[in-house]
Amino acid sequence: MAATFSEKVLGSRAGRDVKAGEVVTVAPDFILSHDNTAAISREFAKLGVGRVRQPEKIVIILDHVVPAAAEKYALNHKLIREFVADQDIPHFFDIQHGICHQVFSESGFALPGKLILGADSHTTSYGAFGAFSAGIGRTEVACLWATDEIWLRVPETIRIELEGWFGEGTSAKDAILKIIGDSGSDFANYMAVEFAGSAAARFSLASRLVLANMAAEMGAKNGYFAPDEKTLAYLEGRAQAEFTPVYSDEDAAFARVLSCDLASLEPQVACPHTVDNVRPVSEVVGTRFHQALIGTCTNGRMEDLEAAARILKGSRVHPGVRVLVIPASRKVYVQAIKQGILETLSEAGCVILNPGCGPCLGAHQGILAPGEVALSTANRNFRGRMGSRDSEIYLASPATVAASALKGVITDPRTVS
Repeated sequence: MAATFSEKVLGSRAGRDVKAGEVVTVAPDFILSHDNTAAISREFAKLGVGRVRQPEKIVIILDHVVPAAAEKYALNHKLIREFVADQDIPHFFDIQHGICHQVFSESGFALPGKLILGADSHTTSYGAFGAFSAGIGRTEVACLWATDEIWLRVPETIRIELEGWFGEGTSAKDAILKIIGDSGSDFANYMAVEFAGSAAARFSLASRLVLANMAAEMGAKNGYFAPDEKTLAYLEGRAQAEFTPVYSDEDAAFARVLSCDLASLEPQVACPHTVDNVRPVSEVVGTRFHQALIGTCTNGRMEDLEAAARILKGSRVHPGVRVLVIPASRKVYVQAIKQGILETLSEAGCVILNPGCGPCLGAHQGILAPGEVALSTANRNFRGRMGSRDSEIYLASPATVAASALKGVITDPRTVS
């Protein structure tokens, strides 16, 4: 029976062939949580079971407010450290490591064919490596810790054919913004999104992470790239477990098939206050902003920092703009230091922050004041996301953000040499 990737992975865990729309009871391979582990542990305590069922499956990464910015965050971290020690959880990453999705991937937990569930909506990121990965609620995670079982509905699959290749000034972020802008933020609700087509294999793993990460912003349960030689090369020597790649059958039943022509793509910008309020950069050129953010789990990897550094090298950011740079992990941070990228960005006037979520969630570091506008490489621009509900957030690629930082207004990166 022909089957999609999602049908195969969930069917293998259920022990039978399944079709989209069925509900199955499954056990995941890994379970992610971050600073919300304290809240999950409180829910877990209410269950009265005492011990987590499979501690070796649990991965906890502190990243949202690191280091702690107030007493309540410090207490939160303290409770998590105590829970980790009490439950003998082996996979714990304290505040020095970076953003959970980057650290999880770098550490070899994001593996082809694995079923990964996490208490974060952007757990979809690991589909970049060919995993079935999905975000679930905190209470669901607590129950999963206790039982090692959860029910999931097998999602229908939307196949997005990526064709052609990027022209000057465009990248993976522009592609996913264009897709979401054209189709809407709910067009893939509880569906799997498979990124395929002739261009898919040309995407770097870093760029695949951009699309899989933002699959959550179109409502998807999970996103997926077929694992290939790039995937296997990256995982060599770092995989935390044995794995078997899983692929959709060519004659599998897809709910929809869409196409994205990368060659005709121009830089895109998501305007306030929804991710699908997307326009070509040409329509918003000249929009003034006060703060730029380059980084986050969406665009804080080496290729993102390199793109920004190429534009900013030898120049200074506009005096009316403050630019925050946040590498996605300590490993990215160290590599960017060794290659002189952070020096270039610092000399251009950027403020380099420690790896973590930082400004993205509006809890600390770079909170916006009323009336301020941000241009960010993050994945969300909801009202109040980065501070005041009377502020605004525009989303764009690292190249667009860097070019705009030079001018102090939103700028087409193709016009900046």
